[in-house]
Amino acid sequence: MTDIDSILKSLRTKALEDPQFAELLLGTRSDANPVSSFCQVVREQGYPLYEMDLVNAGEEYYANMRRSTNGGGENSPLLCGEDDYYELFMDELEEISRRRERR
Repeated sequence: MTDIDSILKSLRTKALEDPQFAELLLGTRSDANPVSSFCQVVREQGYPLYEMDLVNAGEEYYANMRRSTNGGGENSPLLCGEDDYYELFMDELEEISRRRERR
């Protein structure tokens, strides 16, 4: 299994160092299939990341959070968006870009 956290950390570092790379990644949001476009760009950079890697990692993270609250039963809180690694990463890149623009 691919270590999603390590890949995203490396991508984050690269995006901090290279604004054009950050914009390239952010540009995938407007594509017809943004997650596929993102993964294709990332693979072209040498990172073995596929769509199902992101989906599975997000779902696993979400399931672990649900199990850790009140035993994961019916009374577990409804969590929204915490399982979407792509969107969370894109939000982070947007914040990096905003900070860069303010300088």
